[in-house]
Amino acid sequence: MTLTIPALRAKSVRRRRRRPLGLSLAIGFLFVVIATAVLAPVLAPHSPAATSLLDSLAPPGSEGHLLGTDSAGRDVLSRLMYGARLSLLAPLGVVLLSGLFGTALGLLAARAGGWVDAVISRAMDIVFSFPSLLLAMLVVAVFGPGLTAPICALAVAYTPFIGRVVRSMALQEGTRPYIDGYRVMGFGELWVTVRHLLPNVLPALIAQGALSFAYALVDLASLSYLGLGVRPPDADWGSMLSQAQSAILQGSPWSALIPGIAILLTVVSVNVLGEHIGHSIGKKQSEGT
Repeated sequence: MTLTIPALRAKSVRRRRRRPLGLSLAIGFLFVVIATAVLAPVLAPHSPAATSLLDSLAPPGSEGHLLGTDSAGRDVLSRLMYGARLSLLAPLGVVLLSGLFGTALGLLAARAGGWVDAVISRAMDIVFSFPSLLLAMLVVAVFGPGLTAPICALAVAYTPFIGRVVRSMALQEGTRPYIDGYRVMGFGELWVTVRHLLPNVLPALIAQGALSFAYALVDLASLSYLGLGVRPPDADWGSMLSQAQSAILQGSPWSALIPGIAILLTVVSVNVLGEHIGHSIGKKQSEGT
């Protein structure tokens, strides 16, 4: 049956109405954060590194500083916009690396089985037993502060999260009749895995990736707060929190509250989006069975 344009519009409206308010707010907030990070050179009212001791700890709403200034007189809004870049790109790098390795290991364990599955599963259990933040701190202690070492360390720490999900989904999909059908038709194991099994695992992988992004954002912000992450003059939200400690003692908490709220809202928004994706996947799978 062909739907008319008014019918399609009505269907789209119904879908938007069914969307939870929290999900809509989360998507809207993430869109604003991403757009702000991309357009920071255009939108930022000041240079993020420009200091002015005369404007030190100016309150929000003061002339030329919508969100005030920090103890060095740097504009908080500008630093928040530029800091969003590293605060988003670094966790994205963790998710991409862990997703790549976790997907490869999970598929290999599920499809190979036997001793290969046992070795990969035990290796992921060992890595899983190490706290991700502690592992990142150990790597930074060896290779020095910066972003490269923590990103690589957290990618290794998060690989078991992705690998377990992919392995479980691949084992479940591997029992379906269409897999045996392709084997009977003579298609190779690699072709069946990449062409048909991986697309069916991908939705669950996206949901787990969203949750891993939120965890990585907090871990990287914690490292920057401890002085083990981003190095000056670059800034992210974690380093902004660290540099604002003295301002809190001087009775000017806004330079710490603003990046802290940004971290909180971003993590909550990503978790809401990831939870919605997970529920959608589970609903579709239950309907398919």
